[in-house]
Amino acid sequence: MTENSEPSRAEATRARLLDAAVAAFAEKGFHGTTTRDIATAAGLSSAALYVHHKSKEELLYLISRSGHENTLQLVQTAIASSPDPAAALRKLIHDFAVDHARAHTLARIVNYELSALTSEHYAEIREIRHRIERDLRELIERGIAAGTFATPDPPMAAVALLSLGIDIARWYRDAGRWSPEDIAEHYAEMALRIVGAG
Repeated sequence: MTENSEPSRAEATRARLLDAAVAAFAEKGFHGTTTRDIATAAGLSSAALYVHHKSKEELLYLISRSGHENTLQLVQTAIASSPDPAAALRKLIHDFAVDHARAHTLARIVNYELSALTSEHYAEIREIRHRIERDLRELIERGIAAGTFATPDPPMAAVALLSLGIDIARWYRDAGRWSPEDIAEHYAEMALRIVGAG
């Protein structure tokens, strides 16, 4: 056994527990899920869960933080993809919608179980959410300054656009009528109308 095998084994176990927590939270909700449910789904004893994580809430926090950080990266990448505000917004909303449809189970947990976080963890997640909203609002404001967009209320437009994407996680199902790409294309077009693109 090499010196490096222990950290990688611990990381693999932590990842297994996170995956098991996502599955359990999706099936039963945060409050309906026990640590035993998570440990059993990961093929571990309940005691083993506490070797790697302090609590069920810590698992939710790690899932939520990772999801929000990935979304922030997606938003910033889309904004940087083009100097044209309309092209950047189109990519942002397209990619945001695809992500929320393809990972709808994870997105539902990330967005709809926030009230179960401790106040400290919630404050950290809320800050990431504010950065996402701020970056989108600034893109809309840049589009207004360039004469590309004509919405009278950039903060309201930003909230509306993010809400459209987030809500996909609530209703989307893999066997449904629309593919993630179908939704993304329609949402990207709607986004341009919401901001008053010419």
